[in-house]
Amino acid sequence: MKGLVIKSTGSWYQVLASGGEVYSCRIKGKFRIKGIVSTNPIAVGDEVDISLEEDQEKGIITKLHPRRNYIIRKSINLSKSVQIIAANLDQAILVVTLASPMTSLGFIDRFLVTAEAYDIPAVVIFNKLDLFSDEGLEVLEQFEDIYKEIGYRCFRISALEGKNIDELRRNLQNKTTLIAGHSGVGKSTLINQLIPSAELRTGDISAWSEKGKHTTTFAEMLELPEGGFIIDTPGIQEFGVVDIEPQELGHFFPEFRERRNQCKYHNCKHINEPGCAILEAVENEEIAPSRYQSYLSIYHGNETRN
Repeated sequence: MKGLVIKSTGSWYQVLASGGEVYSCRIKGKFRIKGIVSTNPIAVGDEVDISLEEDQEKGIITKLHPRRNYIIRKSINLSKSVQIIAANLDQAILVVTLASPMTSLGFIDRFLVTAEAYDIPAVVIFNKLDLFSDEGLEVLEQFEDIYKEIGYRCFRISALEGKNIDELRRNLQNKTTLIAGHSGVGKSTLINQLIPSAELRTGDISAWSEKGKHTTTFAEMLELPEGGFIIDTPGIQEFGVVDIEPQELGHFFPEFRERRNQCKYHNCKHINEPGCAILEAVENEEIAPSRYQSYLSIYHGNETRN
């Protein structure tokens, strides 16, 4: 029978069958994509075929149906370790915070590049609005402007106080949405606002590291009351870009993409070539310096933590 993977617990998967029953299933055989060997060949959001075992309570995943899309990352420290975060998404939301903990612009950009590469619309949510001073709000506006100007939707919310949640809820209705971010940025608090029955555990921020404690252990798909699904993921401390060739990287920066035909050379690397429209736009402050620095970092493989 056909089913939908709604939770991954490592070697076992919770599969929602077409009849509404949920079965614990293991995999049979090898499932690969484009030659990439991942730590989790089956991901939340995958459509699969299963056959039940004799007890009719557990099953075996026998077939992985073609994915519409997926989002994938590699560990910075373990470059050969690749993880499919989720599959068959309508959009991906990155929850970020400017303090407690700080989300770097480089981390945001690596996530957005990956979403672009796998054709997944991305949204940036700035959480913990309740902690901002007037000066902090000015910094927040500068961060927002970087991404709004290149076409990304941005929301500013307080998950703790429920501020601006209704606007976000409308954007989630009848869609399958991945929610990702560092540990401690408030993903679980946000999901509890959106789905009170979820009752997800929330964690404190570690005082010495200012990084959150992991409160979500495995990826899981949760149904929204208004229709649609959220895929909750464990906190991501690192986000390495996978399977993007240097020469195609600029295509996944929207502000580069719209200028790519203006460069003097068709194979321009946007690093030191004469007549480069991207370098000119950076110099004229039409492209944010932080975005260009992220491009160089990914291009040269100098991805860092956070």
